[in-house]
Amino acid sequence: MSSPVPATGARDPRRPFGRVLSAMVTPMTEDGTVDLAGAQELAAHLVDRCAHDGLVVNGTTGESPTLSDAEQRSVLEVVLDAVGDRAVVVAGVGTNDTAHSIDKARDAERLGAHALMAVTPYYNKPPQSGLLRHFTSIADSTDLPVMLYDIPPRSVVPIEVATLVRAAEHPRIVAVKDAKGDLPAVAWTLARTDLAYYSGEDALNLPLLALGAVGVVSVVGHLVGPRLAELIAAVEAGDLVRAREVNTSLLPVYTGVFRTQGAILVKAALRLQGLPSGPVRPPLVDATEEEVAQLRRDLAEGGVQL
Repeated sequence: MSSPVPATGARDPRRPFGRVLSAMVTPMTEDGTVDLAGAQELAAHLVDRCAHDGLVVNGTTGESPTLSDAEQRSVLEVVLDAVGDRAVVVAGVGTNDTAHSIDKARDAERLGAHALMAVTPYYNKPPQSGLLRHFTSIADSTDLPVMLYDIPPRSVVPIEVATLVRAAEHPRIVAVKDAKGDLPAVAWTLARTDLAYYSGEDALNLPLLALGAVGVVSVVGHLVGPRLAELIAAVEAGDLVRAREVNTSLLPVYTGVFRTQGAILVKAALRLQGLPSGPVRPPLVDATEEEVAQLRRDLAEGGVQL
């Protein structure tokens, strides 16, 4: 299994991108332009104060569908500059166009990204053979390790176990961010491959970790990174009583951030904490006063200080 570039330091090959990663938001200014200084500040905050050893940049929560390629390059560049080798920076490069995804992957490698994330192509509804060709083409295009992002609620098409087994034969396809909600499929994939699994659905963090996931790519990690690190450590120590306690304490946070689309409310939460966030871009809409009031109650119940 490949590892990130040596500059990120020696890592357990079972978890090539670390344990706690945020699916990082893209801060915006009030006029809707990308806030590059804010992106630097937020990235440094997550790594230096919130127990993150990785960041996923330009993913779903980063509002990648509404960022231009130039904006995505700029965000990746400033995040890399902000955190250096203190964290693994994973660049989201997946689109529903294989050629475009390859171009983005090569851009990310040139900028110094440590790894790539490729989401299942959306809207096209490719067959499994198309998925395999798409993912391996991206992996062939650079020397960087690749995390596949399996999220059929957004892409419609799941990555089937047999396809994941074939993809795992590629030396640079090393991990999966799972937001499929199919625990038996995860168990079978883990039994048949050495892919490193990362929970991509916060409400399923505990069961995925119990099955053998090695970490999380989290939205709520913006707010509770140290507690997610504690959850992972408890599972790995075999202390399921403590793991359940931590997970139960996080349930109001999971619920609160996902009462509507996750980027909307995690940006609202960051704003309440005085951290860079800004508005979301259309077709997303900012949280209403009522939604922010409910978010305050949810986060307070979950022990998040605002």
